Amino acid sequence: MILISIFAAFFNARMLYSQQPTDSVTAELRNWTTQEDHQNMMMQLGIRKLRPGPSGRDNAPNPANYDESLANPFPNLPEVLTLKNGKKVTDAEMWWKLRRPEIVEDFEREVLGRIPENVPQVTWKVIQTIEAKVGDYPVIGKQLVGHVDNSSFPSINVDIEMILVIPAKAKEPVPVMMMFGFGILPGTQPPSGSKKRFSGPPPTGSDPPATEQLLAAGWGYAYLNPYNVQADNGAGLTKGIIGLVNKGHPRKPDDWGALRAWAWGASRGLDYLESDRSIDANRIGIEGVSRFGKAALVTMAMDPRFAVVLVGSSGEGGAKLHRRNFGEAVENLTGSGEYHWMAGNFLKYGAAEADFGSMNAGDIPVDAHQLIALCAPRPTFISYGIPEKGDAKWLDQQGSFMAAVAAGPVFRLLGAKDLGTSDDYNSEKMPPVNVGLLNGQLAWRQHDGGHTDGPNWKYFIPWANKLLKHNSTNR
Repeated sequence: MILISIFAAFFNARMLYSQQPTDSVTAELRNWTTQEDHQNMMMQLGIRKLRPGPSGRDNAPNPANYDESLANPFPNLPEVLTLKNGKKVTDAEMWWKLRRPEIVEDFEREVLGRIPENVPQVTWKVIQTIEAKVGDYPVIGKQLVGHVDNSSFPSINVDIEMILVIPAKAKEPVPVMMMFGFGILPGTQPPSGSKKRFSGPPPTGSDPPATEQLLAAGWGYAYLNPYNVQADNGAGLTKGIIGLVNKGHPRKPDDWGALRAWAWGASRGLDYLESDRSIDANRIGIEGVSRFGKAALVTMAMDPRFAVVLVGSSGEGGAKLHRRNFGEAVENLTGSGEYHWMAGNFLKYGAAEADFGSMNAGDIPVDAHQLIALCAPRPTFISYGIPEKGDAKWLDQQGSFMAAVAAGPVFRLLGAKDLGTSDDYNSEKMPPVNVGLLNGQLAWRQHDGGHTDGPNWKYFIPWANKLLKHNSTNR
């Protein structure tokens, strides 16, 4: 019966795909389920069976591995400073002109997907401007909407929400940290049932919210709502910005996934920030936690205009090495629950049976250390918490530290400082909790909190101020 069900799902996906109109202008919006879209991509790739991802529950039939002796089945990472023709990269010019484009191409084709050339323009409009206070700090807040031109396919509407808050008394343009999440204008109430990034005052004895810490240091902040750009599920892939560009069609194997779409949205937000004379366009950062930590790292790697990044608890698909067998695995990203984050081609690396045989994490041409390296030499801060407080072992903090170590040679090649460790990523161990490696443009700190980057903001801000040469008295 199971085989019959699988065959039926595969057959239905093939029929759905075969019924697509060839004229994309007259296409109708596909209201597919996640399972239908997932099966369609498997059909396009010739995949008959995927390996199941490990479970985060210890008592599950297929529990995740947490044994370090079994964690490195593919101990040798792809060379970050060796061209595909075997030549070593020896100077910055070779990196920028030859090696970096190779790495970007591999990520776009196999991991994250490509942004199509025909993505419509975004027009930003200020909906509301207010004067208010955030904590003790007078601010000017703007509510913005970026409307994506949908004249080519009016069935899909994409309007990107962004909140911008800057110090009211700033004497010159201020740096801004853009954060993935839901924000509201200071002094206003959130919509009923909405998700808030911060709710109420911090508990007694804790740090002030990141927003107040930024304002105290002379920064502004922006919240960009990623769900306006692209839904966080497979059923949404024929909608949002991905669906709009595809005019309601399902993706092709190298089309962008949600991580790349969210990063594209952040870049469009940056377009607006660059046009605002109250903002220092050369000092705009990006931040996110968990799946939005992944998106923040992708944003920084792919858009060189961002000056600094805080990558919070990003795990698999973010700073964690794909080749590590510890906690969440590649097979989780290729399953129906998370595949939408990635390019369709990424499903190949979870294939157990396919026209091309089978593939696994060791076959991926790139890995997380190269995604981090694409951020070099700009300041890149990798943040994690501890499992005891909720930043689960599932995220593989050690695997992310190894990736940061392995990215170090690129930072040094470009004249920046790395973590200050050796380059032996297989032997380097994380520093103790609350001991940061913050002396270079590549930074690491594991705080003693949970699934948040909150405890690291008080370290991130002075670190960023120093490297970006921002005078925090400008407020």
